[in-house]
This record gives sequence, structure tokens and C-alpha cells, in this order.
Amino acid sequence: LKVIAIDEQLRVIYEDNVHFDKDLPEFKTQGGVYIHGDRLTVTSPVLMWVKALDMILEKMKSSGFNFSQVRALSGAGQQHGSVYWKKGSVQILKNASSELPLHQSLKACFSVSNSPIWMDSSTASQCSALEKAVGGAQHLASITGSRAYERFTGNQIAKIYSQNPEVYMQTERISLVSSFAASLFLGAYAPIDYSDGSGMNLLQIWEKVWSASCLDACAPALEEKLGCPVPSHSVLGPISPYYSQRYGFSPDCKIVAFTGDNPASLAGMRLQEGDIAISLGTSDTLFLWIQEPTPALEGHILCNPVDSQTYMALLCFKNGSLMRERIRDDCASGSWDEFSTALSSTAAGNNGNLGFYFDVMEITPEAVGIHRFNGDNQKVVSDFPKEVEIRALIEGQFMAKRIHAEKLGYKVSKYDEKA
Repeated sequence: LKVIAIDEQLRVIYEDNVHFDKDLPEFKTQGGVYIHGDRLTVTSPVLMWVKALDMILEKMKSSGFNFSQVRALSGAGQQHGSVYWKKGSVQILKNASSELPLHQSLKACFSVSNSPIWMDSSTASQCSALEKAVGGAQHLASITGSRAYERFTGNQIAKIYSQNPEVYMQTERISLVSSFAASLFLGAYAPIDYSDGSGMNLLQIWEKVWSASCLDACAPALEEKLGCPVPSHSVLGPISPYYSQRYGFSPDCKIVAFTGDNPASLAGMRLQEGDIAISLGTSDTLFLWIQEPTPALEGHILCNPVDSQTYMALLCFKNGSLMRERIRDDCASGSWDEFSTALSSTAAGNNGNLGFYFDVMEITPEAVGIHRFNGDNQKVVSDFPKEVEIRALIEGQFMAKRIHAEKLGYKVSKYDEKA
């Protein structure tokens, strides 16, 4: 859990973090999560998140941070995680005693104590059922921006309902991680924002309302447990009196809707229409501002957090930096300098030599293995020369990003084509 405070010139005046495993060892998480025995179910303890918030605010207080100067507060949460509030919890949240840390007041408030999170992949049967119920994967993508994904919240809710209907019936509100964190500051249930809400397989991304057919396919009476979604930049109300009394926040401090981490990246990097951001990580992620999306079976369309009338596209490629590192080790003696020199020594286009490199099953597209093609478009089984292999990898990865972005509606501008 990270905190950052900025002034009106966007200068950072305070930052800190709480590390779940190290600072909250009593929860016994690894990487902030529990990986269950089936290796598919992955959860995080809800009270660990609440206690981390208590802890970070106490750290700020002991450092002398002046909470009374904070005019507004917002945040981002990991997408696709969900929190299940037990009936009657809103009163406990609203009336929490400022004498106690929040996690003590809320310890009996959750009908599901360990939240399913983005790493969970235990809902394959629920995904199939949802796609079938609405007329297929492409139709689901056309409604909600994505085909059914195991980590998406609708499928997680469907699993909880099918396995523990009584737990579902005891739940009065379901929050995303983002709206859950906002609720803690608001002292009331915060609405889900359009942008994070479009990573649930439940929101009609065009009309910005819940899809009745998707809700019905997941669980009964679900709409009342989700509340009405709102634009991502909505001011939700003033901070809960709990924080004024315990930490000295001004009662006028505004809570702005929290959103998901991916939408927050688009907002934080100040992307505009036509811009693309690429994150070169273990998995590569590509996201872009888009005016007229065409939802596809690969990738995701989310509502744009900055402008509710437009969209953001998101693509995830699993064979990212680990694949580049493997080719670096094989073809450049493990040296990035040698890798770069080899790349520079070959011409753009690689004389028609092209490769697709998937050590593990790829997400976009669903494929695995190393596939090389020479300048005559013949499949080549053996290795390319080292410098050809390096360029084939880099060009193949970036061409794939462009092709899949175009499938989702990205258009290369006239200026770029001339260039």
C-alpha cells in the first residue's frame, strides 16, 4: 500500500509505503497473497488491507504530516479484486470509533474474509456459463468490452454464489478493491467507477449501466449489491468524521472516486487521443486512449477514466521481458550492450525474417512455441543467425502490439504514415 501527497504544483511532498509480507507478518502472505492448494485460487485477506491503511496513516501522523492541509483524496486499486460486506456493515463503517484503529472496528464486517484478486484463475466454468448465457464470447465482448476472463469480478461473484449461496445472501454490498478503499475514507459504501467497473464482465461500456443479462447469469439480485456506477472523476462527498477526529483531516476534505490501477496509469501518464503507452515488464502491457473502439476476443476495452465519453484499450502480452532476457542470454552472452549492438547491426525489416516467440502460452494471441519465417515467407525451424534472431524478436513483439491495437480500433495517424 503506497501513499503520495502532492501540492498544487504537483510537487511530491510526502511518500511512504507499507509492505504486506514484511510489515504485516501476522497475515502470513507471500507477495501480499495466498496461493491456495489448487494453484488456481489466489486471495488476499481483507483485514490486511485495512490494517495497512491504519499503519500508513499512523506513520504519517508520527512523521508530523499535516493532515488538515489535505483538500482532496483519491486512489487506485488493483483491478479485478472484490470485497464482500456483510449485512449491517455500513452502520459499523459509518459509526467507527476514532479511539480504535479501523481494522478493529471492521473485523466482523466481511462475509468473505479472503478477497479473490487479479491472479485468480479458478473460474473457468463460470466464464463458459457467462459467455453461453449472453450468446457467445464476442457478444459478451461487445457488451462489456472483454470476453469472459477468470479474474474478472462477475465470474468471481458467480463462483461465490454457486459454492456458498448463504455467504452471498449475507452480503449487502460488493466492492472492487478501488471502491472498497474509497468506502473506508468515505465512511459509507463508495460507488464503483465506470473505468474499474468495465473490468468486471458486467458493465455495458456504451451505456455505462449494469448489463441485466450478465448480472442474471452470475447471481440473483446482484444489481442492488453493486450500487450505481459513476464517472471516474466524481466527487463522492466529504471525508468520514473518523479521520478528522483521529488524524486531523479537515472536514471539508473531498473524496474523489477511486479507480483501477490500469485506468489510473492512463490518467497519471496524461495520455491523449492517439497516444499509446507500452509497459515492458514481465508481461508487456499496452494501453491507449481510443475514440471508437471495436471490442475483440483479445484485449480489453475500458471506459476512459479522464473522459467518460471515450475509451481506453488494454492489451496484455505474457511473453514480455522474460522472453527478451532468454534471447539475450542465448544470443548475446547475457549482455544488454551486446544485444543492442546486434540489434543496431541489422536493417529495419530484418530482410523479411520474422519471428514470434512464446516460451509460455501467450494471452494475445493464445499461442505457444517459437515460430520463425524467412524472407520468402517459409517457416524456418532452425535458429536464425544471432543478430537476425534478436531483431526478429523485437520487431515481432512490436508488430504484434500494433496489429492487436488496430484490431481494437487504433488508427495510425496520417502524419505517422507520411513519416
